[in-house]
Amino acid sequence: MSASTDPSVTELVAVAEEVARAAGRLVHDGRPETVGVAATKSSAVDVVTAMDLASEELVRRELARLRPHDAVLGEEGGSTGGTSGVTWVVDPIDGTVNYLYGLPAYAVSVAAVVGEPDPAAWTVLAGCVHAPASGETWTAARGHGAWLDGRPLRVAAAPPLDRCLVGTGFGYVAERRRAQARVLASLLPQVRDVRRIGAAAIDLCQVATGRLDLYYERGLQPWDLAAASLVVQEAGGVVRGLRGRPAGGAMTVAGAAERVAELGVLLEELDADAPDAPSGADLEAG
Repeated sequence: MSASTDPSVTELVAVAEEVARAAGRLVHDGRPETVGVAATKSSAVDVVTAMDLASEELVRRELARLRPHDAVLGEEGGSTGGTSGVTWVVDPIDGTVNYLYGLPAYAVSVAAVVGEPDPAAWTVLAGCVHAPASGETWTAARGHGAWLDGRPLRVAAAPPLDRCLVGTGFGYVAERRRAQARVLASLLPQVRDVRRIGAAAIDLCQVATGRLDLYYERGLQPWDLAAASLVVQEAGGVVRGLRGRPAGGAMTVAGAAERVAELGVLLEELDADAPDAPSGADLEAG
C-alpha cells in the first residue's frame, strides 16, 4: 500500500490480513483426513464443520486482542457488541462443502465495516479474503485499491456478454435451486460459459483478478459479501443488486460496469430475484 493510505484504514487492513491468515493456518493445517459434519442449518446439505466453529473462535479471540472495542458479526456465532463503531464481518470458512470434500476452493473472509452490519447500509473500510489451499490473499482498503498478494488489481473491460465467463452459485433449499436452475438454463446460451466454484468470496475475488468476467448469485449473506465486494469495487468493478437495489440477499451482480448493467437487465427479465416459494430461504450455498 502507498504511504498516503489513511493510517486507520492501514491498521484495519493489517488486522484483517493477520487474523484471516491465522485462521487459514488453523483450517488448512488442522484439517483431518476425514472431515465430519458438526451441524446443519437450512437443510441437510447446508453443513457446519467443527473447523468452521474453531476458525471463528480463533478470529473472535484475535480480534478481541487486537481490537477490543470493536463489534463482531460472524456466520456461526452471530453478533457481539462493541463501542468503537467498527464491526468485523467474518466468514470462518467460505466454501464449507468444498472443505468437507477436500476441494481447495475455500477461504477465510474478514472485513471491517462502519454503520449497520447490512450490505444495504454499511460502509466497508477494509477486507481480506485468504484462500489457505492456494495461499492466495486478496486485500482491499476503501479509497486506496485492492491487491492480490501485494499486486495491485484492476478490473479489465469485459468482452461482449456472449464471450463472458460468468460465475454463479446455488442455494441449499430445493425451491431456491429450482428457481436458480430455471434462470441458469435461460442465461447459459447467452454467455461464453458458467462456472460454479462454491465459495462466493472467491468468486468475487476472481472477478477482481480477471479470472471471471461476471458473477451473479441470489442469497448471499453479509459475511459472503463484506470483504470480497470491497476487493471488486477497489479494483474498479461494480457490485450491485437488481432494480436499483444494492447487492444483498435478493441478488448480487459483479463485474465491469457496462456488463453488470447488461447482465442485470437479463436477470431482471428472468425474475431472478423473485421471492421463493414459502419453503425457500435466503441462504447462500458456500
